[in-house]
Amino acid sequence: MIPSKDIRFKWILFLIASGVLAISCAKQTASVSSDANPWKKMDLVLKSIPNTHFLDKTYNINDFGAVADGKTLNTIAFQKAIQACAANGGGKVLVPNGKYLTGAIHLESNVNLHLEDQAEILFSLNPKDYPIVHTSWEGTELMNYSPLIYAKNKTNIAVTGKGTLNGQADSTNWWIWSGGKNYGWKKGVPSQNDPANREVLVEMAEKGVLVSERIFGDGRYLRPNFIEFFECNTALIKDVTIINSPFWILHPIKTNNMIIDGVTVNSHGPNNDGCDPEYSQNIVIKNCTFNTGDDCIAIKAGRDGDGRRVAIPSKNIIVQKCKMIDGHGGVVIGSEISAGVNNVFVEDCVMDSPNLDRAIRIKTNSKRGGIIEDIFVRNLEVGTVKECVLKLNMFYNVYGSQTGNFIPTIRNVSLENVNVKNGGKYSVWAEGYASSPVENITLKNVKIQKVDSVYRLKNVKNINFINTYINEKKVESIKH
Repeated sequence: MIPSKDIRFKWILFLIASGVLAISCAKQTASVSSDANPWKKMDLVLKSIPNTHFLDKTYNINDFGAVADGKTLNTIAFQKAIQACAANGGGKVLVPNGKYLTGAIHLESNVNLHLEDQAEILFSLNPKDYPIVHTSWEGTELMNYSPLIYAKNKTNIAVTGKGTLNGQADSTNWWIWSGGKNYGWKKGVPSQNDPANREVLVEMAEKGVLVSERIFGDGRYLRPNFIEFFECNTALIKDVTIINSPFWILHPIKTNNMIIDGVTVNSHGPNNDGCDPEYSQNIVIKNCTFNTGDDCIAIKAGRDGDGRRVAIPSKNIIVQKCKMIDGHGGVVIGSEISAGVNNVFVEDCVMDSPNLDRAIRIKTNSKRGGIIEDIFVRNLEVGTVKECVLKLNMFYNVYGSQTGNFIPTIRNVSLENVNVKNGGKYSVWAEGYASSPVENITLKNVKIQKVDSVYRLKNVKNINFINTYINEKKVESIKH
């Protein structure tokens, strides 16, 4: 008997529905599998990041008029060498051994700025040597002094070699602008904290003033970043030593596919974060040493209204085999974080200093907002931290009260295989809102010694301690 058209139609619908269900189940299974081992996602990100490639051509800055006496300003020589390199398809701009004074260096696509082992670039202390460009300051875009090394909308760029980049900042020049008494500031000396400076920038952003009209620079005392790659793709910073930075040190902003490898940062000035990926994706920071006056690594995503305007989350940030010495935190997320951060992977790092405040930290507040989720940490060796091993804070305050209507989200944070010798005041310090608790925190195979208190928790939901020992006592999970 031949089935009727109606029966055949129903049978076809059944087969289609079964196929859709099977596909849906397969997707769910794949998702569960991926979530069960997030490190596989990290491996996929690593495989997806393209490497930089440069032509085998060398452009020696000495051939363009550079003088290695540490006194002659070589800004034009650097500019000519970089432009010649770019005009001929790219290659290596070589900085030979010696001391070279310069103003801002602006990179072009397909250019590798390479320092020989005994080469040192000394950056001018004259603000007029840093032209006004589109940049960012503490998570707010503006027109301000050029970063010391700057690239905007470039592809396939690098700064490499074992030489030294010296910002020459100290308590007699750039740092004094911070308004910090520890950095040379005294009453009557102008600083970023004067009412016409930092506060005005924040107000402009909240009012939606166009970035092109947020013009700062001379007389506004907002210090420049050291190395900033802005809206770039496929970038490398490798092996250099960076010292005495005016402000943030390595700042990829709206940049994708960047590797920072083997870099040594030694700079103890105000706001001297070692590396601040902001609105950026697929960033690898590996084999680096950070000894800083602020956070060693601080993952950002814009400040308040400006972050919500840009709305690009930072994600797929990978930190491997780094050493953190002094700093406010080893790996930190925030506080400029309004566009959100997700998929952060930290592994095989060493953190140790009586001047290191925390190992892992997330800081935000209800002016920042933001969704911070899927933060995975494993295989850490921590010697001494001052305050706590893991701090998750939705009430971070700086520059006075920071409360608003943008309640943040912090969820899915995991620490695994972590050993701490001196844990400070708390193993875990987590504070959320009743309406938005800190959620899904896991410590697995964690051992923390010499800590004053096991934890300090407020509005925390589902914190799991798996095979975790604090002061040699096994800790039980807390369900809310």
